[in-house]
Amino acid sequence: MDLLLIGGLWLDGSVWEDTAAQLERRGHRAVPVTLPGQGGGNAQATLEDQVAAVLAAVDAADGRPTVVGHSAACTLAWLAADARPDRVATVALVGGFPASDGMRYADFFPVEDGAMAFPGWEPFVGPDSADLDDATKESFAAAAIPVPQGVAQGVVRLTDERRDDVPVVLVCPEYTPADARGWIEAGEVPELARAKHVSYVDIDSGHWPMLTVPADLAELLAGIADEA
Repeated sequence: MDLLLIGGLWLDGSVWEDTAAQLERRGHRAVPVTLPGQGGGNAQATLEDQVAAVLAAVDAADGRPTVVGHSAACTLAWLAADARPDRVATVALVGGFPASDGMRYADFFPVEDGAMAFPGWEPFVGPDSADLDDATKESFAAAAIPVPQGVAQGVVRLTDERRDDVPVVLVCPEYTPADARGWIEAGEVPELARAKHVSYVDIDSGHWPMLTVPADLAELLAGIADEA
């Protein structure tokens, strides 16, 4: 099965290199998606441009793919399920949750000169980054791609309730499945409260498991794809 891999903010498709190689060894075709404005050119890219890139990857996939979103890009994965509910086999959400219709995509940090730059590591002190060594942090920060304002502040539009029938697997890194389940039951993640098929898997890592435990992440994702 094809697995489409969508990295979160400031990342291009290369962040999946090790995980993709492990998935290929397990018999799956891994397709890291480099997004417009995040390694795919177009510093003026919008959220709609990124959605279009993801949908192009879905349409080009062999059969019905598993769409993997990381962090903020969990919303991109969910938008793919909304736009292609009959084409997406499963959505795997790594370290994040989908935004609801009408919300801004990722308006988390200040925008300067038309882009939202990586804010440094201070906002991520604690479980998010505890497993990253200094060299990895330095490499990440040096390669981080400012996210265009039209992406970060783009408004999410969901239109097809058939997305609620697409199976969702939450891969829980810096928090536990119990935490995630509690947030959903408390109404903090309305999209997943409505989803009909939600399951949870744990992974012992911080917020970026593709950097720290790529083999473990690949094993989990391969299992999700196999079940799909």
